[in-house]
Amino acid sequence: MSARIYLLAAGAFAVGTSAYVVSGVLPAVSSELHVSLTAAGQLATAFALSYAVGAPLLSTLTGRWERRTLLIAALLLAALGNGIAAIATNYPPLIVGRIVAALGAAAYTPAATLFATGFLPPEERGRAVAVVFGGLTFALVLGVPAGSLLGDSLGYRGVFALIAAVCLVVALAVRSALPKAAAPAAVSLRERFAGLTDRRVQTVLLMTVLAVLATMSVYIYVVPLLAETAHLKGGTVGILLLVYGVGAVLGNLVGGRATDRFGSLRTLTVTLIGFTAVIATLTLSATTVAGAAIALFVWSLFTWAFNPPIQNLLLELGEGGGLLLAMNASAIYLGAGLSAVAGGVIIKLVGVQFLPPIAAALGLVVLGLLYTLRRDPALQQVEHLEPVEAEECLAAAVD
Repeated sequence: MSARIYLLAAGAFAVGTSAYVVSGVLPAVSSELHVSLTAAGQLATAFALSYAVGAPLLSTLTGRWERRTLLIAALLLAALGNGIAAIATNYPPLIVGRIVAALGAAAYTPAATLFATGFLPPEERGRAVAVVFGGLTFALVLGVPAGSLLGDSLGYRGVFALIAAVCLVVALAVRSALPKAAAPAAVSLRERFAGLTDRRVQTVLLMTVLAVLATMSVYIYVVPLLAETAHLKGGTVGILLLVYGVGAVLGNLVGGRATDRFGSLRTLTVTLIGFTAVIATLTLSATTVAGAAIALFVWSLFTWAFNPPIQNLLLELGEGGGLLLAMNASAIYLGAGLSAVAGGVIIKLVGVQFLPPIAAALGLVVLGLLYTLRRDPALQQVEHLEPVEAEECLAAAVD
């Protein structure tokens, strides 16, 4: 696969780390700025909301930009936002920095995904999406522990300055290593947003929101959940979260390979069935360290295998791919934003142990929405749907 795609993934890692690292520096922010942990936590909320709103808006405003220029501008904007955060000496400019960094990330990720698919034929597009999203996966795996580790020695300012520097380095690499790519043909705003009136597009975006809501409502509270089911805490939980991260990296790659070989709809079917089965039995399987490790690994494997086929499915639904990918990015952050609230309400009403079965019920809803798409004649023709055994699909994808 082209080294250029891995460069795009490096950019995704840079802007993704900007999103995830804040969880690791919350104690440093709270201590240095003399604000509560709750107030410091709003840095994550500001980033998520700005990303959700900014992704489709920026995709529309930059629709006629030359693609390499757009990628460079997005990385520079992310660098600027992290630079503002690095020099912030009080809370308001720190929030401003987070918003600016989020807008840079919101402009970069959909554009990089679309740029990557242009290097390869359609039958390899799923892997291209997976590689770019692999950058975000590594950001999730490394961002929080890196923020926690570096926050103690560098302070939050040093951490944000380091991320700004990485964004600048990647921007320079993109400038020198990637070719110019013409913007898509000019289209009117009505044409650009026409895809959003498609019932199938609306269904896919709803699937993304519900799937992210299902998995993140459990993941956000996985520490108290493991304390409840297996009486685990401290360093053991940290190792288990690392196991989850390894499963996420592998799942993203497997999802891309399976999408190219079996199509988006069949890969999504297997992914959602696996996710629903694992999450439904999580409170039963995660009762020992070994059981929790296996459960978290398989859970993350299926969860992160969801991204490549859902992105590829949007690209298969017609024109306006850039905007549709941006809307899907917004759907991801909307689901993540709702998950903390929903999970907190569930814990308060019935207890943390009920999070997995409720998430599994949401997984069944997403499977039902997918079933309506599988019955669509146009998508059946694109996907060349034929019966495929789930075991065959997963085995071939891992090969």
